Amino acid sequence: MALKLYAPKAAAAGCATLVGRRVLALGASLAPLGQSALAGANLELAAVEQLAGVSADDVALVLIDADSCPAAALATAVQLLTACPNPPAVLLVGERLPTTVVRNLLRLSRSDVLEAPYTPDQIAATISSLMDQDARVMPAHAPAPAASAPASSRCWAVTGAVGGAGATTIAIEIANALCGRQDREKSVCLIDLNLVDGVAAAYLGATPSMKLADFGASVDRIDAAVLQAFVTPVSKQLDLLAAHRDPTAFDSISREAVLKVLDVACETYDWVVLDVPRHRRSWTLDVLSGSDEVLVVSELTVPALIAARSLSDEIETGVASDLKPRIVLNRLASRMFGPAPNMAEAEKALQRKAEAGISSDWEAAAASANLGGPIATHRPKSKIVKDVQSLVERLATQPARREAPAVQTNHGSRAA
Repeated sequence: MALKLYAPKAAAAGCATLVGRRVLALGASLAPLGQSALAGANLELAAVEQLAGVSADDVALVLIDADSCPAAALATAVQLLTACPNPPAVLLVGERLPTTVVRNLLRLSRSDVLEAPYTPDQIAATISSLMDQDARVMPAHAPAPAASAPASSRCWAVTGAVGGAGATTIAIEIANALCGRQDREKSVCLIDLNLVDGVAAAYLGATPSMKLADFGASVDRIDAAVLQAFVTPVSKQLDLLAAHRDPTAFDSISREAVLKVLDVACETYDWVVLDVPRHRRSWTLDVLSGSDEVLVVSELTVPALIAARSLSDEIETGVASDLKPRIVLNRLASRMFGPAPNMAEAEKALQRKAEAGISSDWEAAAASANLGGPIATHRPKSKIVKDVQSLVERLATQPARREAPAVQTNHGSRAA
């Protein structure tokens, strides 16, 4: 039996949309909200088992204090709510917000999280926004609207011409070099879009925590706060968004979810570096169109150079702009004689100029991969570090090369 704490007649000044409506609260610490943020609502303390079969027709809001619920009970509570055919709105509050629980909440049509400490006014504002979501949510088939990215936000996409070209290593070193240009914390984000078998997290010695499939049909509710639940901090300035290896990821994740995550990332960070798979997905051209720079990484073998030329041609033809990819030649060897082509010979095979060459330093790359972290951390004097820094300095000091076309859900939202 739920314990009724406050009836509408006790209301003073709370969330107007909940006046006279039933609210279930899990956690005795939430009881005082009946006299402030939830004044006027029928606030009841409830047990986890009471959430089974609860309907939005009977309960307007479920409020859960994550700090007062054991982890197992919290997981059970959310599972019961996701099993309801017509669940009420759910707000999770507390200092400890387990990532797995937040992920499950995203499966609900209306849910939000609020990190402690918070004031009654903040609770009331969050609840009001949550209760108004029905009016603001777009139909499932409609694309999410593009949001305005800060003028200073820049997004670079890195992709390999062939497997094993070193694109992930270059993307990591670029992200790390960009951190050295920033004073603000959490200013750079590296996003591994190799959702099936990405290795950026392993190279950095980090634990991936992003699982885009959890967003489901809730793409419109992805915002900066939600995104932070999936971020893995690498350093004070660098965050990583990477997923666990999942052979079904490309089939289970929607184009809209990928692009919305990139939109929000471009709104949140000064620099976003994307590690893009070389095989085209439904969102590939949108991702590349929304990027300020596209770097195609190639080895110095004839097959790789031919692939780099073909991929660059495909990108130029496929994107709705005059974007021209920049080719980066990786693992340049210092030699006078040998079978590998030099820079000039490589450009003949490419039939275009290469943007940069990155020196070969196998020992530094292998050591950093084994130790976890950028090469610049473990081998700061490596030629790889110097070459990448030179590339970043040259590109970062240039103005943005282009504006993305005005396409909805095109990440970065640089609509002309």
